[in-house]
Amino acid sequence: MTHSAEGTAAPGPVPGEGAHPTGAGGAYQPGLSAAEVAERVARGQVNDVPVRSSRSLREIVRANVFTRFNAIIGVMFGIILVVGPIQDGLFGLVIVANTAIGIVQELRAKKTLDSLALIGEARPQVRRDGAAVQVGTGEVVLDDTVLLGIGDKVVVDGTVTEADGLEIDESLLTGEPDPVLKQPGDHVMSGSFVVAGAGAFTATRVGKEAYAAKLAEEASKFTLVKSELRTGIDQILRFITYLLVPTAIGLVISQLAVQRNDWREAVRRMVAGIVPMVPEGLVLLTSVAFAIGVIRLGRKQCLVQELPAIEGLARVDTVCLDKTGTLTEGGMDLVDLRPLDAPPAAPATPPLEAPQDPPGPTDRADPPDPVDKADPVDKAVLAEALGAIGAADARPNPSMQAVIDAYGPPPEGRWRVLEAIPFSSARKWSGVQLLEPGGTEGSWLLGAPDVLLPAGSPALAEVDELGAQGLRVLLLGRSPLPLDDPDPAAGLRPLALLVLRQRLRGDAAETLRYFRSQDVRAKVISGDSAVSVGAVAAHLGLPGAETATDARTLPTDPAELAEAADRTAVFGRVTPQQKRALVGALQSKGHTVAMTGDGVNDVLALKDADIGVAMGTGSDATRAVAQIVLLDDRFATLPSVVAEGRRVIGNIERVAGLFLVKTVYSVLLALLVVFTQVPYPFLPRHSTVLSSLTIGIPAFFLALAPNNERARTGFVRRVLRLAVPGGVICGAATFTAYALARGDDETTLKADTSVATLTLFISAIWVLAIVARPYTWWRLLLIAAMSGAFALVLVVPWLADFFQLQLVGWRDPLTGVAIALVAGCLLEVTSRVLVERRPA
Repeated sequence: MTHSAEGTAAPGPVPGEGAHPTGAGGAYQPGLSAAEVAERVARGQVNDVPVRSSRSLREIVRANVFTRFNAIIGVMFGIILVVGPIQDGLFGLVIVANTAIGIVQELRAKKTLDSLALIGEARPQVRRDGAAVQVGTGEVVLDDTVLLGIGDKVVVDGTVTEADGLEIDESLLTGEPDPVLKQPGDHVMSGSFVVAGAGAFTATRVGKEAYAAKLAEEASKFTLVKSELRTGIDQILRFITYLLVPTAIGLVISQLAVQRNDWREAVRRMVAGIVPMVPEGLVLLTSVAFAIGVIRLGRKQCLVQELPAIEGLARVDTVCLDKTGTLTEGGMDLVDLRPLDAPPAAPATPPLEAPQDPPGPTDRADPPDPVDKADPVDKAVLAEALGAIGAADARPNPSMQAVIDAYGPPPEGRWRVLEAIPFSSARKWSGVQLLEPGGTEGSWLLGAPDVLLPAGSPALAEVDELGAQGLRVLLLGRSPLPLDDPDPAAGLRPLALLVLRQRLRGDAAETLRYFRSQDVRAKVISGDSAVSVGAVAAHLGLPGAETATDARTLPTDPAELAEAADRTAVFGRVTPQQKRALVGALQSKGHTVAMTGDGVNDVLALKDADIGVAMGTGSDATRAVAQIVLLDDRFATLPSVVAEGRRVIGNIERVAGLFLVKTVYSVLLALLVVFTQVPYPFLPRHSTVLSSLTIGIPAFFLALAPNNERARTGFVRRVLRLAVPGGVICGAATFTAYALARGDDETTLKADTSVATLTLFISAIWVLAIVARPYTWWRLLLIAAMSGAFALVLVVPWLADFFQLQLVGWRDPLTGVAIALVAGCLLEVTSRVLVERRPA
């Protein structure tokens, strides 16, 4: 509580102005001097913990270079360097180039993330030389006096020195949901958050010794955590590894047996058989796609703190929205003051329209004193009382700020603040004990009407009527009981209703329409009254807004709560614990849930949701636990995040099919060669040109292309539906053409290889044509360019010599083309029967 002996309302601690919290609990600390700060910095007693929004350069290089598949390819490249010629080692240069691309793209993402993290970094206020200053988290030193207000994150550990109704939420540390009232001498830990009141503490642990160091690193780390996409790819790669080893051993033995007189040729063909089995570019392109997604979103002021969050939001089918700060802007306007003893007047302005000047005090010189409890209280007296209540609030919330903007401080000397209780989301009211004009003491409460008024009060009907118009209503009342009474609201005399209008975000309605068009259900979960929340949601066109539910009537049984959460679109009077419970209830019904919010009361729900989205100007708490931070507070950015996630998922699924088709046909060819004891049909240079033109280059463009397909589960199943039959068809067609060409004694191995290469290219480019659907001009151009490049390899003499390709006669090449066309028809049938079709 705040005690004041001043003649006007005590302003309390205002950190930005370095104000002395007159009469606040605890001893006033002027803070360190500049010399003391410099001394501690010199000793290293500073909170110098760099915010890691991304992996370090060393980690990026190691993650992109030292992979199991790069190790396999590196060994094969080393072997080719020994046996030669160098053109058979081109695949090694491709790996180097792809790895370099991965490193460069992630470094670009690191630069973007690091710069954006500085924008979203918490900047605590400390008192030095008696004045409050704002510093970076890394500039706090040992023994600093750190100031706290509602929504602030405790950035270092310390001991409370000043407390003005200071309540700390330690749920992220202890798991206890109830806020803890802090008094001078109590300890606070970094990672906790202020939910009510104001105060200050002395830093006792900074840097790596503070709990904040671990929390900050975990909250903002550029992590590659598990996701369905990455988990599916890992499963595929693990299976390929098990399959690759025995196949490679069999291929080595068979080629050495077949090519007894030329071990170098045997080694080259063995390498040519092993290298295509490795889908080395799949993991690389996945990382590149994620990294570029981070860069694209960063340009829209969206900080992605965990890469798979892009994918996760694309899979979301339910978005839970906090009304305040998400659908509405932070500010409010006071549009009417309605004394309850006077007849109700028409609304001062239509709801949700442009504000008019709020009603202020009258112009008469001597407003009556509020001492007669039977008569109606004059509007001018109410305005003065509201001005005193507003001036006593050290950290006004948007509702109180609207009161302050409307009425300002009361006339000097007429009102004196004796005690003050700041607003708390748990109480849903704030209180000030005033020494009124005439020497009378009274406790004035301002808060939610349905909390302060008894059930059945006539004023509640008017509150509901106003709330149904999307207006926010507060009750001003006077109690004969002191504020330190267990229930100061008992015996409250309701005096007036304050009608406020929330400022709707201009892009909220359009964003909700987007989610509806994408079959993503939006649910509004707010601490405001259900009627008011429902009115705002209805104004924005949210389906189901007309049946808003008061969370105080929700069942406690988990199964019943899940049913209620699933069928209801709007919830009001939701406590922080209920927000968390509603998220869990929706998840129990199989939904993938995203939660947006900006206040401390959203932290628990954000942390438990599949994807947490915080507003950049929200509390430090929400930014710390969210995976995505909208730095410019634009709710309309969310569709861009969804679209980016869909681009990543849909495109990686496309390219995964290409890479795995190659793996399947390579394994099949190797097995057929082992069983038939013939030379492997390709040299490494042939595998390089085939992989580059049918997979590597096209996959890079396809992975970065626009894609708005809805994210679906079952990634591995859908990829294998194309990869297995497609790879078998391509491999069988290639080996058939190769075997028929070898039946002609007049042809050479070079000619046989050329026919097999031609057949495999046509079959593989057909797979590319299937994967690239639905067609756009650039996709058709991409397919045509790859086909033209292969034609140049065949017809340009020096390229044909370099790649050892020579088509002899007409019969074998035409046979190979015919077999490839039959394979293409089979691929079409397979894709239409087995593969789920993509929407156009």
